Formats: sequence, C-alpha cells, structure tokens
Amino acid sequence: MRLIRMLLVSALTVSAIPAYAGEQDVARLTQLLEKSQTITARFSQLTLDGSGTQLQETNGEMSVKRPGLFYWHTDAPQEQVVVSDGQKVTLWDPDLEQATIKKLDERLTQTPALLLSGDVSKISQSFEISSKEQGEVVDFTLKPKTKDTLFDSLRLSFRRGLINDMQLIDSVGQRTNILFTGVKANEAIPAGRFKFDIPKGADVIQE
Repeated sequence: MRLIRMLLVSALTVSAIPAYAGEQDVARLTQLLEKSQTITARFSQLTLDGSGTQLQETNGEMSVKRPGLFYWHTDAPQEQVVVSDGQKVTLWDPDLEQATIKKLDERLTQTPALLLSGDVSKISQSFEISSKEQGEVVDFTLKPKTKDTLFDSLRLSFRRGLINDMQLIDSVGQRTNILFTGVKANEAIPAGRFKFDIPKGADVIQE
C-alpha cells in the first residue's frame, strides 16, 4: 500500500558519462512513455525493508490514460482504490469507508505511478535519467533533482517497448518492487474508469 500512500503525499552523483548520453536517455524514455497513450495491466507489488525482509505483498489492476488519468485498484484483503481524473486524486479505503481527495498538483505528478500517465515532456525537469539495455529489456534509472520526494531512486523497465516493472528505493533502503503482467497498450478505456463516485454516507477528507 506504500505506493498508494505515496500517490497522496508525494544528491546528484558525479558522472563520467558525457552530457549527450543523458540527453539520449531522456529522449528514449520519453519516446517509450509517449508510445503508450493508454495502458492496462495486472500488477504484483512487493515491499522489502533495508535488510531484504518482506514487509508486504499485494496484487491488483491498473489503467492509465494520458494526460493525467489513472486508476489503481489493490485487491482484497487490503483493498484500496486510487483514481485520478486529471484534476484531482481520490483514494478510497472501503474498510474505513473513507475517501481522501487531493488536488493533482506538480508534486503529485512526480510520483512514480502517475509518471506513467503524466506529461512526459517535463520529465527531465524533475529527474536525472540514465539507462542500460540487455537483450529485449531496457532499464531507466530516475533520480529526483529535489529532496522533497519519498524515494531516492526509481527504476522503470521496459520489455519489447512496454512497461514491465518498476522499483522504488527510499532513503532508508526500503524497496518496493512492482511487476506488471498482461500489459495492453493503446486500447480504448471507458471514461468512467477514471471517475470515482463516493458512496453515500462515506467519510470524505479534502486535502
């Protein structure tokens, strides 16, 4: 659930790689992200502490559509839903019967899940980007340019041009690994997927 919470809150290292190499990495990542205007997939999420001990494992489904539309549903027994309509982000916790609503501001657009549906033209403004390729897999490592983030490093991996998995590492070494399966790109997604109707009688928190 850590990734979902990150959605609601969201030291450069000296490199010997020439500047043009970084520019090529940015261009390639931008091209891959823009290639998929919509994405649907199942996911499995595993969170480990700094020593490698498992903290949590969850599964669910997600849908994204550019620009800024996002749906993330974690399965029971730890069910939660996060929906972005491009203007605001709503987190629904059915166990608490509580909806938390936040404005989709610049800080939220820099969180890893919304990165898949955000404005990729601004990606180099927020991150230092490097890449490596092995066979049909390309890994991109993104390091935030500011300290006002909940992760120190984000890796996005693409297989045959489609998002395959991502990994987040925070300042204390905690890792969140997310594997996507059954990935489909550029298929039509109903508009209602990105709108959340808050159940009558639910507790609503506006932030």
